Amino acid sequence: MVLAMSRPVKHRKTGVYWFRKRLPADITALTGRKEVNKTLGTKDPEEAKRKYAEVLAEFEADCSRIRLGSADSEVRKQFTEGSASPARPITDREAHSLAQKVHDEWLAKFYDNPSEQLHWHPDYYDGMWTDYPLPSTDPVPGVEGISDPIPGSMPIENIFWKSMRAGCISRAKDILLENDFPTDPWSITRTARAVGAAFQRASLTLQKLERGEYESEPRPAGLAHRSAVSRPADSRSIKATSATTESDSATLMELVEGWWKENKAAGRKPSTYESYRSAFAYLVDFLDHDDASKVTAKDVIAFKNHRLSTPSPKTGKMVSAKTVKDSNLSALKVVFDWGVANGLVTHNPAAGVTLKVGKTARLRSKSLSDEEAKAILFGAMSHQQGQESPKTYAAKRWIPWLCAFTGARVGELAQLRKQDVFIHDRTWIIRITPEAGTVKTNEARDVPLHQELVDLGFTTFVQEAPNGHLFLNVSSSENVRGALRGLKNRLAEFGRSFVSDPNVAPNHGWRHRFKTVGMEAGIPPRILDAIQGQAPRTVAETYGEVTLKTMAAEIEKLPFYRLRAQEPSPASQLEQSNAPA
Repeated sequence: MVLAMSRPVKHRKTGVYWFRKRLPADITALTGRKEVNKTLGTKDPEEAKRKYAEVLAEFEADCSRIRLGSADSEVRKQFTEGSASPARPITDREAHSLAQKVHDEWLAKFYDNPSEQLHWHPDYYDGMWTDYPLPSTDPVPGVEGISDPIPGSMPIENIFWKSMRAGCISRAKDILLENDFPTDPWSITRTARAVGAAFQRASLTLQKLERGEYESEPRPAGLAHRSAVSRPADSRSIKATSATTESDSATLMELVEGWWKENKAAGRKPSTYESYRSAFAYLVDFLDHDDASKVTAKDVIAFKNHRLSTPSPKTGKMVSAKTVKDSNLSALKVVFDWGVANGLVTHNPAAGVTLKVGKTARLRSKSLSDEEAKAILFGAMSHQQGQESPKTYAAKRWIPWLCAFTGARVGELAQLRKQDVFIHDRTWIIRITPEAGTVKTNEARDVPLHQELVDLGFTTFVQEAPNGHLFLNVSSSENVRGALRGLKNRLAEFGRSFVSDPNVAPNHGWRHRFKTVGMEAGIPPRILDAIQGQAPRTVAETYGEVTLKTMAAEIEKLPFYRLRAQEPSPASQLEQSNAPA
């Protein structure tokens, strides 16, 4: 059994990481304590890992000292007295680390218009604390008070500084409570001084920006995409410095493009990229910003609820819970995970956000019935070209029949090329290949044609067709995805004109029907899977190969439809059979 490595634990309410460690049995016997809990004072997962390693090393050293009997009273006290908060006041370093958020917020607030900020003179920070020493009660060893006036400090008005100081103290208390630190006088004063210093640093930066000194100053997180507009520099200056001043914070759409660049090389489908890109485009529109670092779990939850309650801008219909879960939330989780792994974001805000999808009521089989299949095939055989392009007409004429005898996906058949239909050992074959467009399994497969397709003249149509795609109006150098999507929609509308029941898909229903008819004809499931391009269900099924000879022999078992154009339309027969008595 693999043992889980110890790691920081995130507080479920505050988001602050903690060190939590169960004590060894011998230490428990000596101290009476079973577990040690200690805040790491940060919400940053990477910083938490670093601090965790330091605290763990100190913990193990303390355990060793206790075993040797050399531990001092303070060490034993930490092991014998549990507390939900640290047993010591906050340190200066911790206070300044937590106050960095104040600096970033102030800088971001006035970054575009730095002249609007309240100016802080370089000496303001010193003067603010001149008459406000550290508390004299419970002094911390090694920390000196600063009650004496600082040499060279600027004369100031006490009322003004008392107000500013009070604001820093109030913010300090909030920071301590948010990060699970005690609000003792020492911690409040140290954190308030850190907050004042953060305001001072941000203000001095903004004063430089007000003078036009943009090149040397860092940009606050989230403003990278606007900085080029606000810089008072010519285009050459912007181009020359964009590489060196680019923010570490990626935009949401940059995150998707980066993920796709890597995963495209790994063989992921363009359809997956389009789905993920759409999900992030919806998120950007919902948040009204494109900063990946600003997205929180609350944002993702609100986005989820928005998608569930808002009609799709493309279709005008309500989005299903399954679509939100499998397309939108899945996209966010995958891409943000990639961003974390590649150092573009510090956390995945979609992690843990899910959606419970209930089972949809099933009112009928997903397979086309005999009457529905005959109605579509008769309509295809009787279809007249009219004003349609020759390739669209050919698609409506032949693709339903190909679906009936191959069980292939409509998109796989719609992208067939002339060279993908050929004779092998006196058997007509179609080759479904990623070279022609997109294949879900990303693997080429050959499928023998049923004799009825040959009798109806499909192979003659192929022989007379020009080179290239049989049903798509694209050149060999063009991406077929746009044309393919449009043709699939037209085929769905064509099939729907013969099958009105909304509980069955006229395109995808052929795949279910092929399995049904094939099993009735006695074709083994593994061979049906191989013909349809479905993945093996067990490892055992990956052994051996379903050959063309085997598939051809089984496809011969499929029954003929033997429809004739002069017969009454199966569609009208279907309507009459469904009409009320």
